[in-house]
Amino acid sequence: MTENKQGSEAVTNGGKTANVALTSSTMPVSKDELNAWSTPGSAAFDFRSDTVTSPTAAMLFATKHCTLQDDVFQEDPTTNSLEAYIADMTGKEAGLFVISGTMGNQLSIRTALGGPPHSVLADARSHVYGWEAGGIASLSGALALPVTPGNGHHLTLSDVKKHAVTSTDTHFCPTRLISLENTLAGTILPLKDCQELSQWAHAQNPTIHMHLDGARLWEAVAAGAGSLKEYCACFDSVTMCFSKGLGAPIGSIIISSRPFVERARHIRKGLGGGLRQAGVVTASARIGVDETFLGNKLSATHQRAMETANMWQEKGGNLTQATETNMVWLDLEAAGCSREEFVEAGVKEGVRLMGGRVVVHYQVSEEAVERLGRVMDAVLSAYSKEHEIKNGVKEDAREVTKPEME
Repeated sequence: MTENKQGSEAVTNGGKTANVALTSSTMPVSKDELNAWSTPGSAAFDFRSDTVTSPTAAMLFATKHCTLQDDVFQEDPTTNSLEAYIADMTGKEAGLFVISGTMGNQLSIRTALGGPPHSVLADARSHVYGWEAGGIASLSGALALPVTPGNGHHLTLSDVKKHAVTSTDTHFCPTRLISLENTLAGTILPLKDCQELSQWAHAQNPTIHMHLDGARLWEAVAAGAGSLKEYCACFDSVTMCFSKGLGAPIGSIIISSRPFVERARHIRKGLGGGLRQAGVVTASARIGVDETFLGNKLSATHQRAMETANMWQEKGGNLTQATETNMVWLDLEAAGCSREEFVEAGVKEGVRLMGGRVVVHYQVSEEAVERLGRVMDAVLSAYSKEHEIKNGVKEDAREVTKPEME
């Protein structure tokens, strides 16, 4: 099957010609074809992460009609078109599909770094530092420099200047790459700070490579913080995820200059990341971009997240941080509730939770939010009862009021 049945608009990607995959909401699935792709299923009641979304009927349709050529030979039109599409959308020369965000970040870091000694400066809370199995050290032989933001929210130029190693003293490990993350824990890295950091990094001698873990960059853009092209212009390489928030079953993409992408492709092959008939996964990724991101479903998700945060606060709960995109951070400790107790309360109401981080994705149903409200009532009510004594005096005021009570 060599014909791309999804469209025929020619584009180029790294010198290759590909057909743009066209998508539409008019991709019907008949009653005879009802299956696990037809409805969100358990994802509609799952607040653990935005990775739990179920692939849609449109994604199944696209997969059934994708091309089945060899991506290692760069011959698959469905995959080539996705890479070119995202590169154009972000203002970069080329793109490279990878199977995960971790692979995308670590490939980008290894591609950017020549050879030791070198260090990578990153937010102390970032995925590349704490959640990718030590790949900075094991795959790139680099020293990680974790930095805690001085403002408690995001890294600024002041933070980076204070910790980046630009000295030529041979006792030190020079900083050759700065890795930022947007969004990070649901919070937005302001475009202005990205621009300031980029200008400073590129003014160094030698220049410092700027990498963005943009797994959830879609969320920052949907929130109105800046456009894809504005953010990506600040960075030499960017990774973006199709399975976080957008709903595709698998995959991320690296976008950068054409030489960078070709080197990353070479390293990807060496790490076992080359895919053969990649269209079966890239077709769904394209649907996620067109229907979830460009279809404005993320904005609705942010509104639902804000409503969830307000519901918790109106019931008497506190947040550990403001809700900026699709993540709500409940202060369970202040509510006297352990992570395990909160998860168990969710099980009783038929919703899946993973502690104080509540992640709202586009498939979360209204009923799920109502059930979550009952979970909140249960844990806050239990805390209130534990701290009440006769005459309605709170337990934490017991010693102060003891003489009067006696």
